[in-house]
Amino acid sequence: MKTGFRGTFSVMVTAYDDAGAFDPARMARFTDWQVTEGIHGLIPLGSTGEFLSLTVNEREAVARCVVDTVAGRVPVLIGAGAERTEDVIENCRMAEAVGADGVMIIPPFYSTPTEDELYRHYARISEATDLPIMLYNNPATANVDLTPPIVARLSTLKGVDYIKESTMDVTRVRDIVDLCGDRMCVFGGIMGFESFVNGAQGWVAVGSNILPRECARLFTLTADAKDYDAAREIYARILPVIRLVGGHRYVSATKKALELMGLPTGDPRSPRLPLPEADMPELLAALKAVGLLETAEA
Repeated sequence: MKTGFRGTFSVMVTAYDDAGAFDPARMARFTDWQVTEGIHGLIPLGSTGEFLSLTVNEREAVARCVVDTVAGRVPVLIGAGAERTEDVIENCRMAEAVGADGVMIIPPFYSTPTEDELYRHYARISEATDLPIMLYNNPATANVDLTPPIVARLSTLKGVDYIKESTMDVTRVRDIVDLCGDRMCVFGGIMGFESFVNGAQGWVAVGSNILPRECARLFTLTADAKDYDAAREIYARILPVIRLVGGHRYVSATKKALELMGLPTGDPRSPRLPLPEADMPELLAALKAVGLLETAEA
C-alpha cells in the first residue's frame, strides 16, 4: 500500500478572534504548538475547521497561514471539498499556490451523486491537479457513502492515493486494503486505534487538536512498534476526550477545551453555538482524565 503520508493528522479547528474574524496570530500559534507537540501532519479546512462557514479569501488565508507556519516540518493537506466540481478544482489550485502537500476532498454533499458521477467528479479533479488526493468518506454528513468497491474504482485515478474512512465500521479498512492493494493508503477517521489494528496507516483525528502528542504516540505504538498493550493503555486514558469531541460537539467542545488550555481559537461560527454550560462538567472531567485540568484551571 502507499505510505507517503502516515501517522496522526489533526483536522484542525480554525482560529478566530473574539469578534469572530479569522485570527492569523492565533492560528499560527496553534499550528506551531501542534507541530512541536509531535503531530505527524495537519489538515486545515476540514469539517472541524468549519470550511463551509468561511469565505474564499478566508480559506486561502487559513491555508497559507498553516503552510507558512509549518514550514515543511510536517505534511499539510488542505480540505478542498465543495459541491461543484469546478469549485473543488479551484480549491486544489489554491492549495498548490500556497505550497500544500496534498488535498482532502469530501464528495459533493447535497446532490447525492451516483457512482458514475462520483467517478467523473474525482477524475476531473485528478486531471486538474498534481497534488495527492485523500478521499473523505463521511456518509453521515456527505449523504454519499464511498463503499470499498467505489473506493477501489476511484483508486485507479492518478493521485487518488489516500482515504479518510469515517464510518464506525472498521471492516471498511480491511476491505479497502484488500480491494485496492498498493493503490490506496487508509486513514481512520472516527476509529483510530481500531483502524490501525485493521491495517490503516494513519488517523485523521479531531481529538488530536487537544492531545496531539498522545494521539501521535498511539499511532506509533500500534502501527510501528506493535506494542498493543502500551497502545491500549494510552487509548483508554484519552478515550474521554475522543468521546467528548465526537458527534455534534466536535467543533464547540474542541474550541472550549483549547480555550481552557490557554490556546484560544474563538467561538464557532453561526449556526453553531459555543459549548453549552450543561456540557461543561463532562468537558472538565475529560480534561482531568488526561491530566489537563490543572492547565485548564491555571
